Amino acid sequence: VRSSAASDVYKDSRFSGTKEDAKWLASELKKDPSTVSKWCTNSSQPSLETLSEIANILKVKMSELVRQD
Repeated sequence: VRSSAASDVYKDSRFSGTKEDAKWLASELKKDPSTVSKWCTNSSQPSLETLSEIANILKVKMSELVRQD
Protein backbone atom coordinates (compact mmCIF):
# COMPACT_ATOMS: atom_id res chain seq x y z
CA VAL A 1 0.00 0.00 0.00
CA ARG A 2 1.39 3.34 -0.97
CA SER A 3 0.07 6.77 -0.13
CA SER A 4 -0.94 9.02 -2.96
CA ALA A 5 -2.24 11.65 -0.61
CA ALA A 6 -1.20 14.68 -2.51
CA SER A 7 -0.52 13.52 -5.99
CA ASP A 8 -3.02 11.74 -8.21
CA VAL A 9 -5.91 11.19 -5.85
CA TYR A 10 -7.38 14.70 -5.68
CA LYS A 11 -9.60 14.71 -8.69
CA ASP A 12 -12.12 17.16 -7.31
CA SER A 13 -11.84 20.92 -7.20
CA ARG A 14 -10.64 21.14 -3.60
CA PHE A 15 -7.09 20.10 -4.41
CA SER A 16 -5.40 19.77 -7.76
CA GLY A 17 -1.79 19.43 -6.59
CA THR A 18 -0.62 22.87 -7.64
CA LYS A 19 1.94 24.83 -5.64
CA GLU A 20 -0.83 27.03 -4.32
CA ASP A 21 -2.83 24.00 -3.21
CA ALA A 22 0.23 22.51 -1.52
CA LYS A 23 0.76 25.78 0.37
CA TRP A 24 -2.90 25.85 1.37
CA LEU A 25 -2.83 22.23 2.58
CA ALA A 26 0.43 22.85 4.45
CA SER A 27 -1.21 25.79 6.20
CA GLU A 28 -4.28 23.74 7.10
CA LEU A 29 -2.08 20.96 8.49
CA LYS A 30 0.41 23.35 10.15
CA LYS A 31 3.19 21.65 8.18
CA ASP A 32 6.05 23.08 6.17
CA PRO A 33 5.08 23.57 2.51
CA SER A 34 8.18 21.62 1.43
CA THR A 35 6.82 18.60 3.33
CA VAL A 36 3.54 18.69 1.42
CA SER A 37 5.46 19.24 -1.80
CA LYS A 38 7.34 15.99 -1.15
CA TRP A 39 4.00 14.20 -0.77
CA CYS A 40 2.84 15.72 -4.06
CA THR A 41 5.86 14.30 -5.85
CA ASN A 42 5.80 11.01 -3.92
CA SER A 43 9.28 11.75 -2.53
CA SER A 44 7.94 10.95 0.93
CA GLN A 45 4.71 9.77 2.48
CA PRO A 46 2.55 11.31 5.22
CA SER A 47 1.88 9.38 8.41
CA LEU A 48 -1.45 7.63 8.91
CA GLU A 49 -2.41 10.34 11.38
CA THR A 50 -1.67 13.01 8.78
CA LEU A 51 -3.59 11.06 6.12
CA SER A 52 -6.56 11.11 8.46
CA GLU A 53 -6.20 14.88 8.87
CA ILE A 54 -5.96 15.35 5.10
CA ALA A 55 -9.10 13.26 4.59
CA ASN A 56 -10.97 15.38 7.12
CA ILE A 57 -9.80 18.64 5.53
CA LEU A 58 -10.74 17.50 2.03
CA LYS A 59 -13.91 15.74 3.18
CA VAL A 60 -12.97 12.44 1.56
CA LYS A 61 -12.57 8.92 2.90
CA MET A 62 -9.10 8.01 4.03
CA SER A 63 -9.19 5.04 1.64
CA GLU A 64 -9.40 7.52 -1.25
CA LEU A 65 -6.00 8.86 -0.25
CA VAL A 66 -4.24 5.51 -0.56
CA ARG A 67 -3.61 3.55 -3.71
CA GLN A 68 -2.44 -0.01 -3.96
CA ASP A 69 0.30 -0.88 -6.42
